[in-house]
Amino acid sequence: MTMKAIRAGFAAALFALAACSSEAQNVAEIAEASGPLEAETVADGLAHPWGLAFLPDGAMLVTERNGGVVRVSAAGEKTLVSGGPEGVLRQGQSGLLDVALDPRFAENGLVYISFMQAGRDANRLALYRARYEQGALVDGRVIFRASPRGGAVHPGGRMAFLPDETLLLFVGVPDPLRDNAQDLSNHLGKVLRIDREGRPPADNPFVARAGAAPEIYSYGHRNAMGLARDGATGAIWLHENGPRGGDELNRLEAGANYGWPIVTYGREYSGGVITEERSRPGMVDPVTQWTPSIAPSGMAVYRGDAFAAWEGDLLIGFLAGEQVRRVRVGEGGVRQETLLAGEGRRIRDVRLGPDGFVYLLTDAEDGALLRVRSAR
Repeated sequence: MTMKAIRAGFAAALFALAACSSEAQNVAEIAEASGPLEAETVADGLAHPWGLAFLPDGAMLVTERNGGVVRVSAAGEKTLVSGGPEGVLRQGQSGLLDVALDPRFAENGLVYISFMQAGRDANRLALYRARYEQGALVDGRVIFRASPRGGAVHPGGRMAFLPDETLLLFVGVPDPLRDNAQDLSNHLGKVLRIDREGRPPADNPFVARAGAAPEIYSYGHRNAMGLARDGATGAIWLHENGPRGGDELNRLEAGANYGWPIVTYGREYSGGVITEERSRPGMVDPVTQWTPSIAPSGMAVYRGDAFAAWEGDLLIGFLAGEQVRRVRVGEGGVRQETLLAGEGRRIRDVRLGPDGFVYLLTDAEDGALLRVRSAR
């Protein structure tokens, strides 16, 4: 394994718009700097790794967007897992996406994999479930398919289980179809809540509304690649990629509307105006936003012993920013610290391991699984 100490300065890098951003008004530097860290390569040679789940034996399952599912042992040995979903659209941002273990994995061995499924006339985000058994995915089937859409961008796919064993699943929306994020008749631009069979629970917020998709949990989203629940507080966090600026951190609430594309701090990629509105009654403002864009991807809530000062903080990977951002949300606003900057590696996923250390996936054709430790 390769150990690389990262000893660049860790002063917080703040992205702000002086005129009108919640970031400028509410974000400050975290007072207690983390100090030098080490990013240890557990495994490399992963083809655009996207999602990560920890097995009870200390190994990990990693999805490769352009490949398959790989088992990585605690010692870094890689083994390709046989089986998996068929009809995967491996194009652009699409492919195999997130992976999650069933809450009762120790009893049933079930694994969930989100992926973009190619169709003759349209593509759609799909959820595959199989049993992990002796290095293979067996008895697999697709248990849920989202609304059809074209193209391969903004697939969504991030997942998080809730304490009641229901699953949150994010479905993205391509910009040409952006108005669908406000349309409750489809899944695009939504966080969905389904049970372990892919069905909508009876207490979902729009089950009783005529014409609404019963799986919807929240709406008005664009392109989220980070979803995490804080087991200590119950808070559910989602971050989103804006277009040109306007990347957001949101706290999810059932039935809430997060505004896209009616309100946003972002602009068209061409520089044109999407909307002049930054806030509107009945729509939830972001906890903070980042302009210019930093393309957040992956997120974990830190609860562990390895980094005591991080307790309760969010750790967010940045694709464009090529760093990890430590974010603390409190009554006094939002404070941040930049970690692992200067590496030149796009961070795709951030996970908290059962050992209390933080694990990262880097987005590249020769991607890596990293373990973050203190260098002291």
